[in-house]
Amino acid sequence: MDWVPVIFIVFKVLVLGTGMFFAVKWHYEQGKKEGGKERRSTVVRAGAKAVAVFAVLLLLLLILTFGVSRLLGLNLTAP
Repeated sequence: MDWVPVIFIVFKVLVLGTGMFFAVKWHYEQGKKEGGKERRSTVVRAGAKAVAVFAVLLLLLLILTFGVSRLLGLNLTAP
């Protein structure tokens, strides 16, 4: 078995897990400091904007992928 992917995956999980832990901890502490309805609506609005931007970028990537594959002559029709 090749150990390089195993080591990289374990390292990635540890780094991302540590980063997520501290990010959640920081946001939780910030929420305890500043509570309120106006803060919550701002967070919801920002989350909605992020989801919308992600959806548009995903659609753009899909269109770009099919465009490049058609340009290269790949057949991507469903069987």
